[in-house]
Amino acid sequence: MLDFNQFEVVSFDCYGTLIDWERGILPVLRQLLSSREIDLSDDGTLELFAEFESELENSEHNYIKYREILQQIVQKFGKRFNFEPTETELKCLIESIKNWQPFPDTVAALAALKQKYKLAVISNIDDDLFADTAKHLKVEFDWLITAEQVRSYKPSTRNFEIALATMGIAPEKLLHVAQSVYHDIVPAASMGISTVWVNRRHDKTGFGATLPASGQPDLEVPDLKTLVEAIG
Repeated sequence: MLDFNQFEVVSFDCYGTLIDWERGILPVLRQLLSSREIDLSDDGTLELFAEFESELENSEHNYIKYREILQQIVQKFGKRFNFEPTETELKCLIESIKNWQPFPDTVAALAALKQKYKLAVISNIDDDLFADTAKHLKVEFDWLITAEQVRSYKPSTRNFEIALATMGIAPEKLLHVAQSVYHDIVPAASMGISTVWVNRRHDKTGFGATLPASGQPDLEVPDLKTLVEAIG
């Protein structure tokens, strides 16, 4: 059982945990495919997104910005289904991020947790793209650790190592909250960081926009409201 009093900082994955990114991604990719009469299920679309994103983030080549990854994901959809995306379409996912909305419980939960803990975001994102998202979250984070700053992508433990060094705390003082077992729960737990899995897809099938993975969080909750209630 977690002792919530031991933690000084609560950190969050952003996209998929605080922001409903699947609701942001799907209409954009649906439009891309349906305009060419390509019929792919929502689950299939998200699974391909997860596959392409992971390939690009874990490439053996040098780090590339997330905006470049999003552009290359669109290119990979084109290659998979034999079409050439237009210049506008190549930027469709990048342009959509500013409109991606928080889950209904996110803003209130962040405000409540801010009263007890310092808050951080550890996200596979570019600084400028997160700046658009931050406006929707309505809380001031004490730390923002992006893939752009670290020059690597979760599930690399490097992102968590730099986060801990930046915050100046020991692993046992950090509680990391995330939806992706693959990107977050597994690497954070391997470093002795306590984890909460926010199972946002508890009422859906499959893993959505993240790769399948198995890991053991310290706590599983269906949403952030439940986490706030557990902390009291």
